[in-house]
Amino acid sequence: MTVVLVINSGSSSFKYQLIDVETERVLASGLVERIGGEVGAMTHKVGAAAYERELPISDHAGGFDVMLRAFDEYGPLLTEQPPAAIGHRVVQGGARFFHPTLIDDLVEINIDELSVLAPLHNPGAVQGIRAARAAFPDLPHVAVFDTAFHQTLPPAAYTYAIDHDVARKHRIRRYGFHGTSHKFVSEAAAAYVGRPLKELKQIVLHLGNGASITAIDGGRSVETSMGLTPLEGLVMGTRSGDIDPSVLVVLARREEMSPSQIDDFLNKRSGVFGIAGVSDMRDIEERLAAGNGAAMLAFDVYVHRLRAYIGAYIAQLGGVDVISFTAGVGENSPLVRAAALATFGFLGTRIDPARNDERRRDVRAISTDDSAVTVLVVPTNEELEIARQTLAVTDRG
Repeated sequence: MTVVLVINSGSSSFKYQLIDVETERVLASGLVERIGGEVGAMTHKVGAAAYERELPISDHAGGFDVMLRAFDEYGPLLTEQPPAAIGHRVVQGGARFFHPTLIDDLVEINIDELSVLAPLHNPGAVQGIRAARAAFPDLPHVAVFDTAFHQTLPPAAYTYAIDHDVARKHRIRRYGFHGTSHKFVSEAAAAYVGRPLKELKQIVLHLGNGASITAIDGGRSVETSMGLTPLEGLVMGTRSGDIDPSVLVVLARREEMSPSQIDDFLNKRSGVFGIAGVSDMRDIEERLAAGNGAAMLAFDVYVHRLRAYIGAYIAQLGGVDVISFTAGVGENSPLVRAAALATFGFLGTRIDPARNDERRRDVRAISTDDSAVTVLVVPTNEELEIARQTLAVTDRG
């Protein structure tokens, strides 16, 4: 029994995949969205076939009914491919959850209580967990936390230099995110280079619309760019990344922005979008080719921040063996990869232009054979990682 149903729930939608962990095959996947709206939508994919439907979906429980009907109508039948367990992606585990955790009533309450640290993410996860436990009451449910991989951060890395009592009272510290992806990629990279994970110093760049970088020493996260929330760190599609905190004071005083308006400004109207008016790196690169000045500035700022973090993390690690690029931008933008590492030739890091320009969906090296640092492109698979961890916890693998 190696089939796991992976659920990734938001406040008004959830994605799902039915995965055979042994073969790493996705048996079906789908998206239920616009939950609570006038008309909801469902997309269910089996192989190359995709089935779509619009219908009212009042809440997450109704969404699970829609998903189950899709399995019944379009396959595969869950009676023939029964899941051994249900794995749930949960963004924020705080300092409570260090590992994937079997969900019971108390764990559900704790995840809900941690919504104060992730008000945009954890409430949706809780709704999905409740609906899934009702739909599959006899199966084990496992929470896999984005923050768990970063629980190995040392105090010097996770502590903010603010009043200690205030920080402790409000649980203000750096938690890090994208941990499931960073774990998957670092392990895949170690397997590719054929060396034990514990021997390697790695840097993983998860570059999507949200972006983070993690320094991994012997399989342990020792530094990561995201902090209390996923806003800190790299320049992203619509998020500012690192910014002088006094900018918030200026916005509040001069623009009379409220806290919620500042939050919206920094998360949804900043990043490369704030500079160039588009958030997708493909659009940035198209405008670059046309000589657009704003796109050029946005790209330069984006790459400048990448180089700064890579250099800092090499210093923190005391060297680096493998640098891996993953996620939408990391996997698909040769221009970003080449620019990010263009200044690291002094370390003997060399990119092979032909390898870098290849378009493939497998793990591959883009560095030259004589490069002192192995540079990889590693397609991430967070759903498979969640499924693996779910089976490991339930002992059904």
